[in-house]
Amino acid sequence: MKLAFGCDPNATELKQALIKEAERLGHEVVDFPSGDPIYANTAIAVAKSVAAGEEDRGILLCGTGIGVLSIAANKVPGAYCACVTDIYQAQRAVLSNNANLISMGAQVVGVESAKMFMDEYLSHTFDPKSRSAPKVDRINEYERGTLGTC
Repeated sequence: MKLAFGCDPNATELKQALIKEAERLGHEVVDFPSGDPIYANTAIAVAKSVAAGEEDRGILLCGTGIGVLSIAANKVPGAYCACVTDIYQAQRAVLSNNANLISMGAQVVGVESAKMFMDEYLSHTFDPKSRSAPKVDRINEYERGTLGTC
């Protein structure tokens, strides 16, 4: 799988640890620069790249994982970023929500936990015939402007 990684300056060390883990697992990595203090810039760049299909999935990191990275990434059409703080969320980000990006906080989760969450997230594939598919379809319809009445 081809993965995009991006972070703000607060999460550079965590990003490097996760990149090493992803490469160890055999994934191809695209490392977006992490020096920009305006972290929304990095989040948007990664989200646009993933949404365009240049990478299969993305991993975004900042201090909390929820702030601007998760919020900014989700402003990009075709980007679906879930903030992950445990194994169950990492699993359900894909299985229930077809998230193509996840975010984590370097000040919230430790390195070993973050590796486990990323590994879990990457080990699943969304089933378009699952019970969750109509829910995900509804979100996609809204985004495309083709949503009928609810």
